[in-house]
Amino acid sequence: MNKSDLLKKISEKADSLNEEDLEQTVNIILNLISNTLNNGDRVEIRNFGTFSIRSRDRRISRNPKTGTAVLVEAKRHPYFRASKYLRESLNK
Repeated sequence: MNKSDLLKKISEKADSLNEEDLEQTVNIILNLISNTLNNGDRVEIRNFGTFSIRSRDRRISRNPKTGTAVLVEAKRHPYFRASKYLRESLNK
């Protein structure tokens, strides 16, 4: 599901809200999650899951095509851990 699908599903369930308000609200929520992660904090949404940041150290990797060694710089990446409720609801 992408953002436009999400907006469509929400508008079907909440017909009292217009499309502009829904899109603005979803954008605000996504920006808030992104900014919070960028600050190094985590975001927990009850009965859904937790978003956090994980760090990868600087390392030497291999180019699979040529086999030459390549230095990969340290970086951070987002990590999502599903809640127990979400895992159980998927496996019913």
